Amino acid sequence: MIGRDKAPTAQETFMQMAQAAGLRGRLLVTLGILMLIRLGIYLPIPGIDRGAIAAAVSSGNNQIFGLLDIFTGGGLSAVGVFSLGILPYINASIIIQLLTAAIPALENLQKNEGEAGRRKISQITRYVALGGAIFQSTSISAFFLNRFALTPEQGGHGAGIFFIAQTALALTAGSMFVMWASELITERGIGNGASLLIFTNIVASLPRSLGDTIDFVQNSNRETVGRVIVLLLLFLFTTVGIVFVQEGMRRIPIISARRQVGRRVFAEQRSFLPLRLNQGGVMPIIFATAILSLPIVVGQFIRNADYSRIVNTYLNPSGSGSWVYALVYFVSIVFFSYFYSSLIVNPVDVAQNLKKMGSSIPGIRPGKATSEYIERVLNRLTLLGAVFLGFIAIIPTAVERALNVPTFRGLGATSLLILVGVAIDTSKQIQTYVISQRYEGMVKQ
Repeated sequence: MIGRDKAPTAQETFMQMAQAAGLRGRLLVTLGILMLIRLGIYLPIPGIDRGAIAAAVSSGNNQIFGLLDIFTGGGLSAVGVFSLGILPYINASIIIQLLTAAIPALENLQKNEGEAGRRKISQITRYVALGGAIFQSTSISAFFLNRFALTPEQGGHGAGIFFIAQTALALTAGSMFVMWASELITERGIGNGASLLIFTNIVASLPRSLGDTIDFVQNSNRETVGRVIVLLLLFLFTTVGIVFVQEGMRRIPIISARRQVGRRVFAEQRSFLPLRLNQGGVMPIIFATAILSLPIVVGQFIRNADYSRIVNTYLNPSGSGSWVYALVYFVSIVFFSYFYSSLIVNPVDVAQNLKKMGSSIPGIRPGKATSEYIERVLNRLTLLGAVFLGFIAIIPTAVERALNVPTFRGLGATSLLILVGVAIDTSKQIQTYVISQRYEGMVKQ
């Protein structure tokens, strides 16, 4: 008989994935939707010169669209209907999460209204995602795609209002379909739909990077082979470090008071309060990247020579003043790590909840002393996690530049964190279903 407390082995997991109808159905739904989304990326939007736009994105001159192309799995360079992908929904979720901590009405919906409140917040997030998709698609069509519109001689309608309107409509509709598909994966499939879509898009760009690396090695000398091996080993050690930090946590012991219900007396129970080393995951890096991308976006509108020169020199990772960019990037990651950690864990609320449940931390008085202790521990953990994120975001890119291996451009710390985090979460959810099947089998026996 299988032990109930033992984690399922790989053999048991694969057997359940093949035999258990419920788990097998969820896996098939997830794989089918992911394949459908990948195919939709290559459904072309009419009236665009795809060869010219693919060359512009792959040239690396525009970092913003290069980063978007990585997260959409090549969707931006392919200019498909699903080019925006899940990005508007991700941005909307971040905005609503930030507003929930600032607006009491949203905070009340999340904390006190239960499932109905969470459904209402989800509906608000969808409306914000729709507005964001309209804004992003219109901006991309007006300031980027408009330059690559086919002329009437080439079989298109040319650049203009009609082209912007039809392109924005196609991109917005595709983004809303992807949002619906991601929610369908979360409800009827395995894992978080939005995270799995980003995971799939990043994985889809790996074969192209590996192919470029092989071509780069074949056309270079033996010294280049050594540099590529060093870079691959660095990515491997970085991945191992991310796994340890993502799974690392501080367990604060908690003692529940002895209770008497009728004539029965329940002894005190011991448990723990888990505080993760990296509370924010990849979000601090995404926030820092977005902040550092704003000067580049502003430069496209004001078109001032002096401003563009300063931005390209000091806020460009490949510029002559790249050390300034690295320093600002590191400080931004540390700041947003503390900011995001304060949104996720509120020491005052945790202390109040422990007091209501009749629980306490050994050696710490309930109430204010407990909140101060949790805040002190959380600040130390956040500092360690923030410094790790900062180094993990800077070192791979710096080593890649020092070794002069440009084929993995774009697949940096953010991509690795997303890949590792989503893989861990999805595998844990699959193990949860396997354990549930194990209990059902024991009940039937």
